[in-house]
Amino acid sequence: MQQANSGPNSVHIKAGPHEIHVSEWGDPEKPALVMWHGLARTGRDFDEAAAALSDAYFVLCPDTLGRGMSSWAGDPTRDYSFQVFGDHAFAILDHYDIGELRWIGTSMGALLGMTLAGGRLRGRISHLVVNDIGPVIPEPAMERIVTYVGSPPVFDTMGEISDWLRTVYQPFGANSDAFWRRMTDTSARRTDAGKVTVHYDPKMVAHLEHHKQDFDLWSDWDRIEAKTLLLRGEVSDVLPAAVADEMATRGPKPNCEVFAGVGHAPTLTTAREIGLLRDFLAG
Repeated sequence: MQQANSGPNSVHIKAGPHEIHVSEWGDPEKPALVMWHGLARTGRDFDEAAAALSDAYFVLCPDTLGRGMSSWAGDPTRDYSFQVFGDHAFAILDHYDIGELRWIGTSMGALLGMTLAGGRLRGRISHLVVNDIGPVIPEPAMERIVTYVGSPPVFDTMGEISDWLRTVYQPFGANSDAFWRRMTDTSARRTDAGKVTVHYDPKMVAHLEHHKQDFDLWSDWDRIEAKTLLLRGEVSDVLPAAVADEMATRGPKPNCEVFAGVGHAPTLTTAREIGLLRDFLAG
């Protein structure tokens, strides 16, 4: 049996025709906590929070299909969708024989959490943390995301991609050098030509083009019964204050915590952020 804060263990789970990579932390006998990352990221983004919370929870941080160490889609226009990602979530829960669970989602991972908490996992997700995204996304923010996600650069060196990541993800706010080093290590891969690029399938942008219904989720939001916490970066272009205010009056009516000087999205690495998560999940 694992000791608290040990990890991550690297597990590959069969999910239909796909293989999903999960970083697992802690004791499988403890309550389950799923942490699902953003659009072009990986489950390793949660290392600090997962390590800290694994004293109380069995923490599972999947890499979404087409990201990190998970397999890529055979049919990008079909497979990169919340329907398929939801199927993968069920495969993960079945693999560990998990019934009730808590869910922390950043950006896309929060949208998937909304979809499931208001739908197929309604009644099973007891606590939902929505990190810096809402049921609708402003068009300029969506265009910004598509621009950098859909045309990933190729570099000669790891140093170059490290600098690029710091620039593109500047809205994350202040983070330690150790955070950025890990982000580089878990965000980069070698191409067949030996160059360096990002660790995801560029075709995953098909999700934004072919499944627009996945990004219009007010009806799902209104069905959520889980206890919910909303997190927002003060200068986020993805979750404007007006959308956050409306979220607070509908559906699960969450409390909202705002992080000064941060855009999209809070990284959940600081003592304050982890403390907020710990208190909320224990409630």
